[in-house]
Amino acid sequence: MKKSLNDELDRLKIENGVLKERLSQLSQSFNDQNSRYGPPVTKLESKYSSVEKAAGDKSNLDVKELSSFNLSEALLAEMMDLIPHHIVSINKDGIITMCNLQAAQDLSVNRDDIIGRHIRELLHLPDEKILMLDAIRTGNETINEEIMDKNYGIISTKIIRDEEGVIKRVFGVFYFLNRFKDFEKQALAGRIAAGIAHEIRNPLTTVRGYLQLLQSREDHDTSELFGSLLIPEIDRANKIITDFLRLARPSQARVEYIKVRDFITEQLGKILNSESLLYNIEVDYELSPESSERMIEIDRDELMQVFINLFRNSLQARESMELTIKIATDIKNDKLEIRFSDNGPGIAYSVLEYIFDPFFTTKSEGTGLGLSVSKKIIENHGGTMKVSTHPSGTIFTILLPIVH
Repeated sequence: MKKSLNDELDRLKIENGVLKERLSQLSQSFNDQNSRYGPPVTKLESKYSSVEKAAGDKSNLDVKELSSFNLSEALLAEMMDLIPHHIVSINKDGIITMCNLQAAQDLSVNRDDIIGRHIRELLHLPDEKILMLDAIRTGNETINEEIMDKNYGIISTKIIRDEEGVIKRVFGVFYFLNRFKDFEKQALAGRIAAGIAHEIRNPLTTVRGYLQLLQSREDHDTSELFGSLLIPEIDRANKIITDFLRLARPSQARVEYIKVRDFITEQLGKILNSESLLYNIEVDYELSPESSERMIEIDRDELMQVFINLFRNSLQARESMELTIKIATDIKNDKLEIRFSDNGPGIAYSVLEYIFDPFFTTKSEGTGLGLSVSKKIIENHGGTMKVSTHPSGTIFTILLPIVH
C-alpha cells in the first residue's frame, strides 16, 4: 500500500512538472485566482513579446512595466522589421525596448542581446550626442535633423507620454546614409581615376617603349638593369593604375550561370590547389548540401580574382607557420554565404576598419588595392563582403544572390 502511494505521488510530481512547462510556453499572460483548483497561478511573460522577454532577462527593465502598451509595442516590432530604416525605442531611462532588424544589421549587433541595454551601447556615442536622450532631457522632439558622426544620416524623434504627461517612450527613426556616402566616395574616385589614367599612363607607356628600344643597344649590365628593375617598376605602376580604375569605375561584366560546386571545387579549386602545392598550403572545401547545387550568376574571372587576392593575403601574412585555408559555403537568408578562413595570425583590431580602404596596406610592398578591388567586385555582383578576425585566424564572409 505504501509503495503504491509513493508511486502515485511520483506520477503526480511528473504530471505537475509537465503542466508547469506547458503553462510556461503559453503566449498569453494570465492570473488565475480560482482557489478550487489550488493556489493562485500567474504567468506574466509572453514568448511573442521581445519587450517582455527582455524585461525578464535584463535587470535594466522594470517588470512592473509589463502592460498592454508593451505588448502592443512588441507586436508593432514585427511590422517595423519590414521598414528599411533604423527604428529604435527607449524608455525614460534610455533603455532600449525595441530595435528593428535593419538597425541591428547595419550596426552589427544581435537584436535579442541589445534589447534591455542602454542606447549608448548600441550607438557607441557619448550621451550628450544621442538625440533620443536629448528628447528625454528636454522634452523636445526632433524632425529631420542631419547627423554627421560615424553613423551619417537623418533622424526624427517622437515622444510618447502616459495619461499624466510622463515620458513613456522615445521613438527614433534614422535614415541611414553611410552606404550612400560610400557611393559618393567611389564616384569621386572614378573622376580622379579618369584624370590620372590619361595623365600618367600615356607617359609611362612612352618611357617603357624607349627603355625596350635602348635595352638592345646598351652593354650587358645596363641592359640587365633595364630588364630587371626599370621596366618591371613601370609595369607595376601601370598595374596600380589599372587596379584603381577597376575600383573606381564599373567594368563590363561577362556574366554566366554556374553551379556553386562547379565554381568552387572545379574552377577555383584547380587554381588554388596548384598554388597550394607550390607553397605547401592545405586548402579544404566544405560545401553544404543545400548550397552545392544552387546556381549563381557571376563573372567567373572577376570572382576568381577575389579569391586569388584573399589567398595571396593569407600567404603573405602566414609568417613561418603551416597555413591552412578553408572555403565553406552555405545558404543564409536565401543568399549564398562563402566563408574564406585561414589559421594565420589575424588582423590587428586597430586597422580592421581600414582594410577595405583604397591604398591602405600593412605590407611593405603592397599597393593597398587588393581588398578594395575584391569588395568592389562583390558589390558589383549584388553581394556584400565582411571580415572578422581573432588571434588564430581571419574569416572573410561573402554573401551573393542565388538564382531561383
